[in-house]
Amino acid sequence: MAASTSSSSNLDFWVNALMNSGEYSPPVIPENEFRGFCALFKEILLAQDTVPNLPSSVVIVGDLHGQYYDLLELFRIGGSPATTNYCFLGDYVDRGYNSVETWQLLVLLKIKYPDRLTLLRGNHESRQVSQVYGLYDEIQRKYGNPTVWRDCAETFDYLPLAAVIGGKIFAVHGGLSPDIACVDQIRQIDRISELPNEGQFADLMWSDPEDSIDDWANNPRGAGFVFGRNPTRQFLHKNNLNLIARAHQLVQEGFKYQFSDPLDLARISPGAKDGMLVTVWSAPNYCYRCGNVASILKIDDSMNREFKIFSETEKSTRLSIPTRQTIPYFV
Repeated sequence: MAASTSSSSNLDFWVNALMNSGEYSPPVIPENEFRGFCALFKEILLAQDTVPNLPSSVVIVGDLHGQYYDLLELFRIGGSPATTNYCFLGDYVDRGYNSVETWQLLVLLKIKYPDRLTLLRGNHESRQVSQVYGLYDEIQRKYGNPTVWRDCAETFDYLPLAAVIGGKIFAVHGGLSPDIACVDQIRQIDRISELPNEGQFADLMWSDPEDSIDDWANNPRGAGFVFGRNPTRQFLHKNNLNLIARAHQLVQEGFKYQFSDPLDLARISPGAKDGMLVTVWSAPNYCYRCGNVASILKIDDSMNREFKIFSETEKSTRLSIPTRQTIPYFV
């Protein structure tokens, strides 16, 4: 489904304006016009499965957190969204200085290229989190009222919860749930709602892997679980998968494999290597002070994997940290 003829010219105008604003401050779309784009966006997502099946040729993208200029750099190294399949793993907003523009650009690109972009939900795509960690205040500052924040929050409710890439890679923002054994169980979740605080839905957004445990443990974040090698291996084996690709945790080197025991890997896929799970992080120099590099993961038609590593752009380097102090919680 593409944008209607009546709105296509405005769509192209704003896509071009946002995609080509690397040398100057990006524009923010007028409130009423953005609401119209949100309606188109929700219509497209309503027709999309809660766990879409994606082709093997895709670029996997981790957390962005409002680092808009680094998103433009990501498209430069990963490929144009007009010709490249992307699977974003969530956390588009909060922390960074340009959450509004980051989300608006992705909304427009999903409308313009609905079959190219898959936008999964992250734990920051919720009312409770985005009201505290940056998006709400940014919208108040740039628009003078919270109406656009409410529009954004409604779009978040429609996002898919996970994806399966090439029949072999399970893509999700956070991780696994002790109450989910099969991918088809996720398809039964009523996703069009605010992110709950507990249960299967919340676990997919909040859970984290941990090498030091074998099974399950409470998550220090206060939501989701910490899971080890056994649940990871069991989930992959049960669903005939060979990798979990997730985001949610800052990785200084841009990506990190876990659960690399050769016996585990042999059980899920003969010849498998590296690990059963990989964390992909796509926000370089997170919060403009963490000093990390970022990565995207390119999967080709033969399911070969290639990480593209990149650093923050010069424009991001010059950005000041927002003046309002936010709660010191890193995700």
